[in-house]
Amino acid sequence: MYTGVQWTGTLGPGASNRWFTWGWSAGKHVVWYMMPTTPRNGAPEINWTVEVERADAGACTYWITVRNLTPITVTFEGRYAVLN
Repeated sequence: MYTGVQWTGTLGPGASNRWFTWGWSAGKHVVWYMMPTTPRNGAPEINWTVEVERADAGACTYWITVRNLTPITVTFEGRYAVLN
């Protein structure tokens, strides 16, 4: 397994945005997760969904939509883990 940060994003209060990352091997199992870097106690800050496009026989594109659940601007890291 290996992990990393693909990008850093910023969302205004209640905002959402969609990112994509391409060229990932279709033979790998990749998990995406978002980690807030803006401290805020008491409740979740963001949520996300991941959609997958099989770009060709050997590659995938991941489409990741992130939503800010707070009334403040939030910065986060788009992280991945390759499990195989």
